[in-house]
Amino acid sequence: MQTRPIPAWQLYGENSPFPDILHVERIRDRAAGLDWRISPHRHAHLAQIFLLAGGHATINLDGEISQPALPLTLFVPPNLVHGFTFAAGTEGWVLTLPVESHPMILSADAEIAPMIAAPVLATPAPDMPDQVTALHDVWQGQAPLRHTRLRAMLAQLICDLLQDQATKNTVLPQAETRLLRFVDLIALNHARHWTLDRYAAQMGMSSRNLGRLCRAQTGMSAHALIETHLMREATRLLAYTRMTAQAIAYQLGYQDPSYFNRRFRKVMGLSPGAYRQQLER
Repeated sequence: MQTRPIPAWQLYGENSPFPDILHVERIRDRAAGLDWRISPHRHAHLAQIFLLAGGHATINLDGEISQPALPLTLFVPPNLVHGFTFAAGTEGWVLTLPVESHPMILSADAEIAPMIAAPVLATPAPDMPDQVTALHDVWQGQAPLRHTRLRAMLAQLICDLLQDQATKNTVLPQAETRLLRFVDLIALNHARHWTLDRYAAQMGMSSRNLGRLCRAQTGMSAHALIETHLMREATRLLAYTRMTAQAIAYQLGYQDPSYFNRRFRKVMGLSPGAYRQQLER
């Protein structure tokens, strides 16, 4: 286990600012040099699309371990903890997308936002490897209208990835879209311990209406949703790092670690230490 917080990279293992509107690389370009193992990490402002064309992969998505059959396409939303162990020689591609560069696709009010709020696993269309290869070629070049071409090709690829979900009429009504927006804001600001009034103002609504929205959609108060997110984040840090409960409390913006311990026990039913011991068993 790690002794530091869960890494939040730009590209895996890199901290430099993102240099382009997207990045494309083969699985082997990065994984082969890391003994084909990508340790659990996350990207705060990046989404990723994986096309795993052949080989074998053990996938960790927020602690859920699976070994799906390949070929496979996988969409990983921002902030989701993920990691991989690939069989040597596994073939495929990784597309990395800065959220701010693709508002039509990745913003909270985008048409597809409800479909990509959680990971998406799907069987790739037969022509998807050709699509990614063509996108890679445009990405490497400097032809006129490069950004526009890349965005158009990416939009087509994501539409194909989400085709099955789209045919099931998964577009959410406005109330549920607003809830997703609230959840996104919590993910970005939970450690700052924003007040409910500040969240509501950011969403252009009153705190009372935000509370009503949360209860109508989830049965929980807005405060409970915020705290549940904080405790879920605490469980990730307990699972993926060796940070002490005190360090985790400070990481999550709690000024009093004993208060954090009490709230964790209240929400999770056991102390942070007991939770970690349970995982290690």
